[in-house]
Amino acid sequence: MKQIALLTIFTVLCSILTVSLAEDSNLPRSREGTLIESSSPTEVLVRAGGIGYWEKGMSKKKDIDKTLLKSAEEDGRKAAVYFILFGGTDPLLSNEAERKNFVPYQDKFFTSDNIRKYIAWEGEEFIKRVKKPIVKNRKYELHIEKAYKVNKQLIEDYLNSIGVLPARAAVAEALGMPIIMVIPAAKKGENPIDLLQSNENLSHAAKVIESYLTARQYDVVVPEQQLDLSALALAQQSLEDVEEDYSYQLALSIGSDVYITYEVSIEEDRLNTRKAVVSVRAYETTTARLLGTETGYSPSAASAPKVLIENAINDAIDKALSRIMDYWKEDLDRGIQYKLIISIPPDFDKDQSEEISFAFMNLLEKITRKGRFKENIITDRTLDYLIWCDPAQYDKSTRLYMKIKRGFSDNFAGGTVKKVNINRKMLLLQVVAE
Repeated sequence: MKQIALLTIFTVLCSILTVSLAEDSNLPRSREGTLIESSSPTEVLVRAGGIGYWEKGMSKKKDIDKTLLKSAEEDGRKAAVYFILFGGTDPLLSNEAERKNFVPYQDKFFTSDNIRKYIAWEGEEFIKRVKKPIVKNRKYELHIEKAYKVNKQLIEDYLNSIGVLPARAAVAEALGMPIIMVIPAAKKGENPIDLLQSNENLSHAAKVIESYLTARQYDVVVPEQQLDLSALALAQQSLEDVEEDYSYQLALSIGSDVYITYEVSIEEDRLNTRKAVVSVRAYETTTARLLGTETGYSPSAASAPKVLIENAINDAIDKALSRIMDYWKEDLDRGIQYKLIISIPPDFDKDQSEEISFAFMNLLEKITRKGRFKENIITDRTLDYLIWCDPAQYDKSTRLYMKIKRGFSDNFAGGTVKKVNINRKMLLLQVVAE
């Protein structure tokens, strides 16, 4: 019983200390926030709560309500920005290191005057407004909830400028910005290019997503203009062990780093209004690994389908882009990633094939960053690797190919490496007998 009592006292003291620290700092008292929608490439609509308080000496008693309201509204704005930084599934400060780096700046950042410049719009009506009397050392509390439109891009730019987040320019200089391709989700055997050309809603959705990406300064390739059918056929023939996936093969052949697939549906309700539902998925091209999946919904309205599709995409794409950028930033530490596939022809017997695989293993341990490479498929006829290289040394796939070609000859005397096909992140090579 004594232990329980001591634990209770300790918990109460911690709670009092936490409240005291929150009041002494500029951080919001309320940490309540909910994402409503991404209303544009730069702005996010958030519902956030604010807590105002009044105690003796703060103002005259006749001004209690005015003081409470002003305090609660200031706290609500802070809570909305706090949500962008720390809340939800895709906060700007996405890991412990970034949150730790922000600590020295946070008190100055959360001053009321500074927070105002990140609030693009504030709702006039209260979703919630509750006045609570006598709480601890305070006389009154006012809890409110409102809608706020926050300029997320402006916050991100500030975090870049103080070095809390890696600057987009620094990421672009080290790795280049990710090249992204946008295509509709296709069933097995369907051609996504045909879907773009035959379905007006899918074509419009692609343009909206591409516009969103270019507004955020991503490099975008348009598959209709970039498609090289001969390269696609070659990639399909070379990747015998990969499950047939036209979208994946298309992304590989074009050379994108990430490809985004999407599905669009228009649903009607009993009130003769419609709602668009858009599902967005982002994949890493070299591995087809799923980076993120989001579903966006438009408000129910009697609007044209294209307007509804735009609203639904805005609701989904921002979250997916956060996952893409997190993946891209990781490559600053891991190294730039390449897909390496080596074909071994029947000219080599099993023993020679084994020696070839040993030669590549020794070579990759030397040229990859911290010896990071992954063996996906190792057979007598195919070697399939994912490798991570120093972007300062191997920023171009041709430079990597040159190193592999020369290094392989030093490790295996009976053959040489020939280029089959090289794009931005994938190298298809073949060992030939000398």
